[in-house]
This record gives sequence, C-alpha cells and structure tokens, in this order.
Amino acid sequence: MSNGILVFIEHKAGALNKTSLEAIAAAQQLASGSGEKPAAVVLGSGTASLAQEIAAYDLAKIIHVDDAKLADYTPDAYANAMEQVVRAAAPQYVIMSHTYLVRDFGPKLAARFGKGMISDCIRMRSDGGKLTLTRRIFLGKMDADIVSDAEAPLFITFQSGAFRGEQAVKGTGTSVEEMSVEVGEVRMQPEAPFQEVKQAVDLSKADVIVAIGRGIKSKDNIALAEKLAEVLGGDLAASRPICDAEWLPIDRQIGSSGQTVAPKLYVAVGISGAIQHLVGMKNSQTIVAINKDPEAPIFDIADYGIVGDLFEVLPVLTEEIKKLKS
Repeated sequence: MSNGILVFIEHKAGALNKTSLEAIAAAQQLASGSGEKPAAVVLGSGTASLAQEIAAYDLAKIIHVDDAKLADYTPDAYANAMEQVVRAAAPQYVIMSHTYLVRDFGPKLAARFGKGMISDCIRMRSDGGKLTLTRRIFLGKMDADIVSDAEAPLFITFQSGAFRGEQAVKGTGTSVEEMSVEVGEVRMQPEAPFQEVKQAVDLSKADVIVAIGRGIKSKDNIALAEKLAEVLGGDLAASRPICDAEWLPIDRQIGSSGQTVAPKLYVAVGISGAIQHLVGMKNSQTIVAINKDPEAPIFDIADYGIVGDLFEVLPVLTEEIKKLKS
C-alpha cells in the first residue's frame, strides 16, 4: 500500500468512537482523485465484530490485529502494535482523530519513525500533490498552514468536528485481513477507572447541546435551559465560569480547559463568546446564540442569533418547540 493512507480506528471495549468515522471521512477526502482507497486498522482483543462494522465503509481493506495484550489500552502495547502495522503497510499518511488516547500514544508512535505529529488539524487542501494542513494556534486566535516535505509516513490528527462522521462513504466488499504482531513487553498496566468516570458526561457524542454562560445569573435559573435541552432531546453544558461556581459539574464544561464538541446543534445561552469557549465548540454544525448584547463575539460565529433577554426568550422558545413536536 505504498503511497496510501492508513486510518486508525479507536474504540473502547469494541464500542466504536464516532470520531473514527470522521477520520475515515478525512482519509477518503484525501484519497479522492488518486484512484486509491484508504485502509483502516483495528487494534484490540475480541474485536472481530468491530472490524466487520468498519468493513461497511468504502475502504481498501481493514487490517485487524487481535491480541490479548491489546484488550485494554496502554501506550506501550498500542505503539508497539501500530509501529508494526505502519511498517508493513508503508502508507504515506497515517490519519487519526485528535482524542485523548491518540494524544497519549501518537507522539510515541511517530517518534519511532523519527517524525513529529501534525496534530489537531481543522482542515486540509491538496494542490499539485502538495498537502497543506491547517491548525489553530494561540487558543484559536490564528490559523497556521503547515506543509511537510518529510518522507513518508506523515502522522496527522484531526480535531473533532473538522469532518462529519456522516460524510464517511459506505461501500461493499471491503475485506478484513488478520495481522499478527509481536506486542512485546508491556510496562504499563491500566488501573481501574475512577468511580466518577461512570457518571461523567461525554458531550463529544451529543447531537444537540444547550450551553449556558454568565448571563444565566444564578443557579436557580439553570432550569430554564434544562427545559429547552429536554424538549430538543439534547444535553446541558456550560462555559467555565458556571463550572467554576460549581453550578454544574466540571464534566459539562466546554472550551479550551473543558471538552471540545461538534454537535449538529449548539445553542449558546447567555454566553458572550470568549475565545477560550469558542475553541471548544466553533466546529458545531449549526450554532444558535441567545444574548442581550448585540456586540457579543458569539454572534460572529453563530448561524442564527437572537438578541434579547434570555429569561424572556427561553420560555417562549421552549413552548414553540413543544408545539412543533405535538
């Protein structure tokens, strides 16, 4: 597969991380016009059904590595296994989602090839065979274009929401090839997850998010946003000041020091739009902003804006949505 593309498929205990579909979409776009299809790699133990699930997409092949040492994620085991897969496949590009897991083992993997990793990219373009990648710097205040003249493989991660999972093209007849690797010594052993993890909210999987900011004024007023989130079938989130005040738990914080999300609908309620918040949600498919300040920065990126008192707007908006659903 020389000069091809290899996509890393992330999962947890065989359950697909949806950002991997975004990585497939990115790889398919990169491959378009070349006449080649990307390949994908699934690492794990007892993950044959996941490999078959990925085989439903328009890919050259699925490389499935099944090893007991890959049952639980460790950077040692994943880097060891992926190194062997990459050397055998000899791709020009290795495409991954910019998740916590990839941020952990990805640089370790790239270093074994004497490479760096071009991480957290938001878009790409190819001109005359030269690939230009764009990533945000200075907390999203500037975009930087990166062109690498390094020899293959090139390790690239894309920010959640840079591509849409539904853009990944389905196909038929994609084969699953089993590959054996020598994982070797695994020095790191995962411990039991923290108890809080069981209650944590993964907002990156939400299709609809209603987020509140300082404009909500008091904890008692959060109920207004909760009712809107309920009728929309969405999740409640917040900007940092709300979580700092302990009005909502930290796992609902959006922004540079919280979660990065890209839902189909993001409703920003009483959020001014500080850059630290925007970097965590600006890739949302549709953004609706509600703020009484017409000069609030959130309106610069909003698809729809409502300039008004949120205490008047939210009840009316909630009731109108109820009527549409009835």
